[in-house]
Amino acid sequence: MVRKPTVKTDCDVKDKNLAKAGKDRIEWADRHMPVLRLIREKFEKTKPLKGIRIGACLHVTTETANLMRTLKAGGAEAALCASNPLSTQDDVAASLSYDFGIPTFAIKGEDNKTYYKHIDAVLDKNPQITMDDGADLVNTLHSKRKKLIDGIIGGTEETTTGVIRLNAMAEQGVLAYPIIAVNDAMTKHLFDNRYGTGQSTLDGVVRATNILFAGSVVVVCGYGWCGRGTAMRAKGMGSHVIVTEVDPVRALEAVMDGFQVMPIAKAAGVGDLFITVTGDIHVIRPEHFKKMKDGAIVCNSGHFNVELDLDGLKKIALRDQEMRPFVREYVLKNGRKEKSIYVLADGRLVNLSAAEGHPAEVMDMSFANQALSAEFLVKHAMDMENEVYVIPDEIDQDIASLKLHAKGIKIDSLTKEQLIYLSSFDMGT
Repeated sequence: MVRKPTVKTDCDVKDKNLAKAGKDRIEWADRHMPVLRLIREKFEKTKPLKGIRIGACLHVTTETANLMRTLKAGGAEAALCASNPLSTQDDVAASLSYDFGIPTFAIKGEDNKTYYKHIDAVLDKNPQITMDDGADLVNTLHSKRKKLIDGIIGGTEETTTGVIRLNAMAEQGVLAYPIIAVNDAMTKHLFDNRYGTGQSTLDGVVRATNILFAGSVVVVCGYGWCGRGTAMRAKGMGSHVIVTEVDPVRALEAVMDGFQVMPIAKAAGVGDLFITVTGDIHVIRPEHFKKMKDGAIVCNSGHFNVELDLDGLKKIALRDQEMRPFVREYVLKNGRKEKSIYVLADGRLVNLSAAEGHPAEVMDMSFANQALSAEFLVKHAMDMENEVYVIPDEIDQDIASLKLHAKGIKIDSLTKEQLIYLSSFDMGT
């Protein structure tokens, strides 16, 4: 017997009958998100977001669902759309809409027109706070829906790529309201970007291809926090890891961490698997594809698929075809012979397109930052400039403390003598 969803709401999802499976998975993730659960319990009592309309453009996953539940518990009227056409979990979208009454507009594999139609659907709710992952919601608001800006009090941004875009807007004087860079919280980028991306990227590659990492040559393009995590995990799986970088300090760090460092032009002829995590455009281009081995696999774990020049690849390919879900073969000339290059998930976030994204344990901290940042904006946005702000340190510290508490871990406290010493200048040798 098919279970009928219990709540009617404005939404656009693949199939409402997926809601039961989605709810089960949302509740499973919730068991692994103790910090967000504690915040939700607090929000249910204090209602710090009462009457506040929140428009969110985030990956529609089980973890995001628990963030949306937390915002609603705090009194918010929240609506959600996807921040990537391939990252939606359709059962979760159905459950959010029909079990939890949260308007959700997201379908896995939606085309570009539908993607922006869903962003517009969220903006049609006249949000007062925006929550973004990649800044597409903010960009649409500033370019096509400007009339709504006067009603916005502030926003948050989840990822590095979005922060880069928003900083550019602020520097050019076009950012119309304050944004808190959740991505820059220590409890976000040190854990989500490093441990989350490191694990989930490899998970996506394995699910899409079932390749063996041990003994393979993995090229990681970019050595920011996501690149560090990806390189670390690939090395742990037995791969020989090469790092490519444009920043001399990060390149030196990669060397000190035990990785080979070389330009992508040289690495292109050596690698078996290529993973881009730079946040920049056309990191791997046709001249690099031409140098790759027959059978090389290429994927991206940065926010947008522009890191791979796929249009350039299509122009030099003799033909292309889907080999298995999320694996497309491009056949290129290779002298008198032919060779195949395999691109995963159309160059989109491989960890969310071919797998389930980050583990709930790390998203627990990331989304705790989102929830508490929304509360902070309600209290303080009127005193903030139209700039991108680093998340307040006290929020970061509180989340770390809650996470340690949830794990049953205790740490030391400074003694009175130590506090005096740290604030003095005359206590030398």
